[in-house]
Amino acid sequence: MSADGFTNGPPAEARPDWTIDQGWPDYTAAEHQIWITLYERQTALLPGRAAEPFLRGLEALDLHRSGIPDFARINVELNRLTGWSVVAVPGLVPDEVFFDHLANRRFPAGQFIRKPDELDYLQEPDIFHDVFGHVPMLTDPVFADYMAAYGRGGQRATQRGQLANLARLYWYTVEFGLLQTPQGARIYGAGIVSSHAESIFALDNPSPNRLGFDLERVMRTPYRIDDFQQVYFVIPSLQALLDATLQDFGAIYDRLEQARDIPIAEILPTDEVLTRGTQDYAAARAAQ
Repeated sequence: MSADGFTNGPPAEARPDWTIDQGWPDYTAAEHQIWITLYERQTALLPGRAAEPFLRGLEALDLHRSGIPDFARINVELNRLTGWSVVAVPGLVPDEVFFDHLANRRFPAGQFIRKPDELDYLQEPDIFHDVFGHVPMLTDPVFADYMAAYGRGGQRATQRGQLANLARLYWYTVEFGLLQTPQGARIYGAGIVSSHAESIFALDNPSPNRLGFDLERVMRTPYRIDDFQQVYFVIPSLQALLDATLQDFGAIYDRLEQARDIPIAEILPTDEVLTRGTQDYAAARAAQ
């Protein structure tokens, strides 16, 4: 939920830290029904696809109930489990605001929900993407520590002017990450678990590459914001992801300044290739 290019302060209805009241009593019955429709569709699809920490988080937070969750309710259990809370924001927030919230174990979430004709895609993340997609993983202590570490890392990357590299790490883990398990790859990234179509594509489609996670490799790889991903990175464990993030990034940033970006579909000789994709989907889209 971060974005650069902000030149003004928070909107009039927001506090200095860009938070707003969720306004839960103001949701309409129709808006609650959209949440229920999305929730039931995704939870029917995710068993056997989503990582166990995500599924446990869904159960722990009881995100179904009668519709859109009340942040005040789910924050009680979330804070008890990992010290995190969800705060409402009016939309995308400046990078420095986003990183400050994460570093202090607050997840900024949009409080609006998509329209009935946007069930499968919308440009700006809504409450279903942010809360259903992101928040269950924050009940896992290791992933919760990773997100806080990422927030602190974002503050340092801002000072160095290397947010582009760090944003790729967020994209390929928090948004579109896969986790290796004894049963095969499972999805945990919010952009996948909140999307009916990408929950299928990410695991089943022969088009994308699926590569073993390597921190510097990920930070050199651009990403797609407008369509399904051409490459997914598979972490061996949440602990391995956290350990990679806790190291000093200074030397990594020095190397990245001298390194070229790796084209999205390219496979390097040093890559751990789990699936060598056909890239047929991306090629067909490009030909349209």
